[in-house]
Amino acid sequence: MAKIQRNQSCPCGSGKKHKHCCLILQQSGSLSTPMQQMNVSLLEEITKIQQDAAEFKEQVYQLGVFVFFSMENGDAWVLEATDSDAVQVASKGHPYQPPVTEDNERIVVEWSHNFAFQKKRLFMTGYKDGAEKEILAAPTQQINAALRRIIKQYPKELLNKVHMRDEEDLASS
Repeated sequence: MAKIQRNQSCPCGSGKKHKHCCLILQQSGSLSTPMQQMNVSLLEEITKIQQDAAEFKEQVYQLGVFVFFSMENGDAWVLEATDSDAVQVASKGHPYQPPVTEDNERIVVEWSHNFAFQKKRLFMTGYKDGAEKEILAAPTQQINAALRRIIKQYPKELLNKVHMRDEEDLASS
């Protein structure tokens, strides 16, 4: 997650500038960062969906802009709604090491795929090789419902701000 600038709108939704709202509370120690407030750990959530996959249980749920799903064949994926990114976190009941680093300020994920729906079917396209594969038996109806909830839940302006490039990324592009 990118750092919120003083003159940006406060992410709490108050309509005030950040410097006149939650920043004051954060600086006084009365309020933690948005990540700390939510007490969210993407790694913990991935562990949960990997456990569902190990039990060959179909499960779909959302957390923020992420959708987690496991299938009866033991596969599990994490989807990110704003850029249609995806990463597989389990296959045939066996967990993969999640490509995630996180701290109190931000979450960094090395996404491996882009996802898309075509005629109510879920497809993944690999970033490295460009290969496209259909995710058979994916609970597409539930995944679509979770994605629609995310789009309704968060203002478009906020969704567009979720992905902010690091200075290192800008220097290398």
